Order: sequence, then structure tokens, then C-alpha cells
Amino acid sequence: MSLKKLIAAAALLLAPALAFAHPGHGDNGLMAGISHPLGGLDHLLAMVAVGLWAAQQKGNARWALPCTFVGALLIGGLLGFEGLQLPALESAIAASVLALGLAVALAVRPPLFLAVGATALFALFHGVAHGLELPDMSSPWAYAAGFVGATAALHAAGYAVVRFLPTAAAPLVRIAGAASAATGVWLLAG
Repeated sequence: MSLKKLIAAAALLLAPALAFAHPGHGDNGLMAGISHPLGGLDHLLAMVAVGLWAAQQKGNARWALPCTFVGALLIGGLLGFEGLQLPALESAIAASVLALGLAVALAVRPPLFLAVGATALFALFHGVAHGLELPDMSSPWAYAAGFVGATAALHAAGYAVVRFLPTAAAPLVRIAGAASAATGVWLLAG
């Protein structure tokens, strides 16, 4: 990828208008569910980071982290659908972007129970944010299927980048993690 394309992609990722995608969507079904994680910078970075981080792990963590995120996302979605309001929801989502970005940048390998616990907590907040929108949807189950499918695809994309890039590209993955962490700081700053 040329430097110009890389800079253009980074500029698009940092566009403030994309930062929080929670106010609503034109489509109320599957396409809205798919587009939400793709259109919200906070969700997009967190979902890709989970895949990147999982691929940096060894053993069971490689599949446990993405599966945990998707499962906790679903639970959070159901809780949000039932009206659960979590304090500082947007700040917690921004903090997840920061923390997951740092995890990738530093290639940390904590014990599995810590990695799974942190991943589940982050996913719960993302899920509640999605679930709070479900009552307003004309097709809430199609929306849920869309956001779960898009989340899994973003995890897989992050995973594939790490697993299939040559070892020489590993520093770029860590730089991407650092950029994600910096974006998390920016999101927290408001």
C-alpha cells in the first residue's frame, strides 16, 4: 500500500463524524445491523483489535477471545433490548478501543482467564449499546443478526491480517494497535 493511500485511510478512520454511530440508522433490519459496526469508528476499531489480539495469542486464546466477544455481545444486546442502562456507556466503549489497541500494540499475552474476562466486559458494553437500539427497529432480530455477523467478520479480518502477513509485517500490526489506542484516547477526550 502506498504512503498516500495509508494516510488517506488513516484520515478516514479518524473522521470525527464516524466516531459514535449510535443515534440511529435509515434501515431498520439486517443492513443496519451490518453497517453499525462498520460505520462506527469505536466499534470498528474494537472489533478488528479483538481479531488482531487473538491472533497474537497462543493456544485456546486464539479462538476464545473472538468467541467470547461475540457471546458477550449477544448477552449485552439482549440486556440493552430489555432496557439496561450502563453508566458511562460511550466512555466504556472508548476505553475498550484504548485497551484493546494497547493489547495489540504491546502484544500482551495475559493468562487466558484475564484476557477472556476483559474481552467479555468490553463486549458487554458494545452489546448493550447495540441492544438499546433494538426496540426502535422494525426488525430487531435481523438487526441483531447483522451486527453479530459483521462483528465476527471484523474479528476474522483482524485475525487473518496477523496470521497471514509475513513476520516482517508484525511491527505494522503493533503500530495499528498503537493508532487504535490513540484513537481511544481521542474518543475519551470527547
